[in-house]
Amino acid sequence: MAFLSRLDLQETLQTLSVLQWIPVYVFLGAVPILLIPYFLVFTKFWTLSVLALAWLAYDWNTHSQGGRRSAWVRNWTLWKYFGNYFPIKLVKTQDLSPKHNYIIASHPHGIVSYGVFINFATEATGFARIFPGITPSVGTLEGIFWIPIVREYVMSMGVCPVSESALKYLLTQKGSGNAVVVVVGGAAEALLCQPGVSTLVLKQRKGFVKLALTTGAYLVPSYSFGENEVYNQETFPEGTWIRFFQKTFQDTFKKILGLNFCTFHGRGLTRGSWGFLPFNRPITTVVGEPLPIPRIKKPNKKTVDKYHALYISALRKLFEQHKVHYGLPETQELTII
Repeated sequence: MAFLSRLDLQETLQTLSVLQWIPVYVFLGAVPILLIPYFLVFTKFWTLSVLALAWLAYDWNTHSQGGRRSAWVRNWTLWKYFGNYFPIKLVKTQDLSPKHNYIIASHPHGIVSYGVFINFATEATGFARIFPGITPSVGTLEGIFWIPIVREYVMSMGVCPVSESALKYLLTQKGSGNAVVVVVGGAAEALLCQPGVSTLVLKQRKGFVKLALTTGAYLVPSYSFGENEVYNQETFPEGTWIRFFQKTFQDTFKKILGLNFCTFHGRGLTRGSWGFLPFNRPITTVVGEPLPIPRIKKPNKKTVDKYHALYISALRKLFEQHKVHYGLPETQELTII
């Protein structure tokens, strides 16, 4: 009974660690967004709002210039429970030398990109131990860094804007041993993720290759097997009223916030129930062999296309070598659009 109780406690802590994620971000975001204007206009504590806004203005460029990471935050026990919920694992196929900088291109996006978050924005799976001398920075939407408190929280985990200026700064102004992690398919790829499907938005995504050429950073393919399995996404039949409503809402959401709204579900608080918790299915992020890239100040289209094709070839090779071992059928193909 004591053993069963420990198992129940472990499962409860794992579930809570995943549950806390969105409420924490909503709370941390809502507090400054609501309280700063309220204090400024309606209370005698307006000086607090002025100080908060002054600090934001003074510190405005920090997130684009390496950020302010915290080893303490990245090593919170919370993240281990989070990772063990699925569980999530990080697999190395080859060492990354600290003498170079890297762009780790991650696929697929999935609904939330849990594999990228746990493996690269925290130490739950031991990134620093697996890749000694390499400092990872995960790229995400820049709008997150406009919100006081939230920006401090995400910066502490080594998260940075996925803008050209921020990534180039990390790859050219911080010495060697840096790795920026980019989920190349972005929100457009999130709309395509389904269990049993491996479809990537990559054919026209060449900005990361051009960035590698202009900075001399090596390209590293990375694939998170199982990322598409943790949620079921609903795409309603074309021509139906509910599909019209879904598409209209998605287009509006994209236009206003720059995000794609996915209609998805997972499990509830208990196994077998319906809800928005991800399913307990393993996610394994396999980091492939680095592809050496020459540094060219102004690469032409032909050169970008050449290394883009080499990258896709390396990614396909990685996928084929590991797909069966990590749960996909032998017949599963990687579709690139």
